[in-house]
Amino acid sequence: MSSHAISDNKPHNEKPSRRLTSADIAGRKGGEPIVCLTAYDAPTASVVDEHCDVILVGDSLGMVVHGLPSTVGVTLDMMIMHGKAVMRASKKALVVIDLPFGSYEASPQQAFESASRVLAETGAQAIKLESGAYAAETVRFLVERGVPVMGHVGLRPQAVNVAGGFRAKGRTDGERAEIMHEAQSTVAAGAFSIVVEGVAEDLAQDITAQIAAPTIGIGASAACDGQILVTEDMLGLFNWTPKFVKRYGDMRAMMSDAIGAYARDVRARQFPADAQIYRLKAAN
Repeated sequence: MSSHAISDNKPHNEKPSRRLTSADIAGRKGGEPIVCLTAYDAPTASVVDEHCDVILVGDSLGMVVHGLPSTVGVTLDMMIMHGKAVMRASKKALVVIDLPFGSYEASPQQAFESASRVLAETGAQAIKLESGAYAAETVRFLVERGVPVMGHVGLRPQAVNVAGGFRAKGRTDGERAEIMHEAQSTVAAGAFSIVVEGVAEDLAQDITAQIAAPTIGIGASAACDGQILVTEDMLGLFNWTPKFVKRYGDMRAMMSDAIGAYARDVRARQFPADAQIYRLKAAN
């Protein structure tokens, strides 16, 4: 149907910009806040890339794109497919791809096999994994073998079945100590940054102050070294958004208005009009 190509519209003689690296992001600790958003497709990635330092191809794509009830059903093949699309369309942001549930927890070797496949097949520069108690050994194993790792503590979507749903973390002393330990051990093992999701604000502040790597907050604190949201959430694509999301647009209403106008034109036989119709060329 459509043959739109993703283009950065730069002159052919202009030198391409250098893509940010995990080392660049690690060096932003305590500096200019790191801007991150998700992207799962080429058109979105091309726009996000203009404004963000990091693009996360999150396993949230299972819920946002595929309509799954949680991230648990996402596969490695799905992550690679979407990762390829994002890499084709982005030019400057660091692209990080989630390792999905079941692709890394069994052993560090399993994690390396999954991570190496993701990086090799997509061209992305880093992976993200959820930092449970097992994570430090796995992170160290990956980093020693050349895989940049972003950690993830607090509310961990892949653990939703154990946690009993999506709920804020770090509101009890036991949870606070556990999350702090996971963050510290993940960074000590070599993670270049760590996502802190859905935790009490003061805990996010403590984590940010006590670990050497940048923290990327989502439902955490403005004191984190950066912030991330699901792009479709902040653009208002869904009727409901989590408490920690600020809507910066109303994409659902805009799409509904546009599609409604199209439907009315079709039913009234007002589309296509002369401007959209091909006609026989006059003979010479």
